Amino acid sequence: MATDGADSALTGPVLGIESSCDETAAAVLAPDGTILAETVLSQVADHAPYGGVVPEIAARAHLAHLPALVADTLARAGLGYDGLGAVAASAGPGLIGGLIVGSQFAKGVALARGIPYVAVNHLEAHALTARLPGLAGNGSLEFPYLLLLVSGGHCQCVAVLGVGRHQRLGGTVDDAAGEAFDKVAKLLGLGWPGGPALERLAAGGDASAFAFPRPMLGRAGCDFSFSGLKTSVAQEVARHGAGALPMGLAANIAASFQRAVAEVLADRAGNAMDLFAERHGGSALVVAGGVAANAAVRAALEAAAGARGFRLIAPPLRLCTDNAVMVAWTAIERLRLGWADPLDTAPRPRWPLDSADMRPASA
Repeated sequence: MATDGADSALTGPVLGIESSCDETAAAVLAPDGTILAETVLSQVADHAPYGGVVPEIAARAHLAHLPALVADTLARAGLGYDGLGAVAASAGPGLIGGLIVGSQFAKGVALARGIPYVAVNHLEAHALTARLPGLAGNGSLEFPYLLLLVSGGHCQCVAVLGVGRHQRLGGTVDDAAGEAFDKVAKLLGLGWPGGPALERLAAGGDASAFAFPRPMLGRAGCDFSFSGLKTSVAQEVARHGAGALPMGLAANIAASFQRAVAEVLADRAGNAMDLFAERHGGSALVVAGGVAANAAVRAALEAAAGARGFRLIAPPLRLCTDNAVMVAWTAIERLRLGWADPLDTAPRPRWPLDSADMRPASA
């Protein structure tokens, strides 16, 4: 998809737009990665009555809110459209309606101002977030490193070898971890989105109360599975009959489920670290995605990384979930290499990180 033709020396700040699912977001970054302004508008209230994201509602919300949101973000950055050096948008993977809204808006800005447009892979944006200046502690995060992406739609281990160079080591064979959190939260009557509510409930529970299964724990490889764990929780909830569960019981179920997920993630990520070190010699594990905000998951990954001599790098919570800072930063990374995209680049609902077109043919 990417083509040579962008000036590697950015001439001004970059506007990033994120609309791949149920957050409408915009951010403006200086060419050195300094965040000048960022905005995220959640659609939780729009989708909560339906217990999950409704694609048509999401697309209409992006369309309704994006122009004013971008204008406000630019104003807080002290800029107008004429002060931008480039514009970028998430172009996949995601819900196609939202991707169309965001990418078409960005293309319009690029066309009107005569500036480069970058079609950003949403997964690569998560992968590169930890390279933002200052996020990795002293100095910058150098390639290669290992990414564990855990969210409502994705659960995979990826070797990040460079911009546009990614090797998938393993992924979920059924549900994503975040999807399992949401489904179990619904079983416990916590509503949607369920992850944060389930974590709060689990804080008052006994994580050893129920011996829920740990799918694939101890097996070779880096793949994940959460369907059987989710089913086991559903069976336990059903065993107690109809109606709301007593608070103590619900808390114990939540805590036991959360521990099972954390242990599975740590085990599978451990295998990925071993494989990554053998193949590439790196020693940094980056965790990103909404589930990365869960404290129990972070603690389990920290322990697994430390046992292998890896450094765990977790972006701030606001940058773990979908945001536009990561979109603008990914555009900066690509523009520094002289990569931009033509305005006829089509958004796509599926776009794996190891696709052949993540780099221009000449790179």
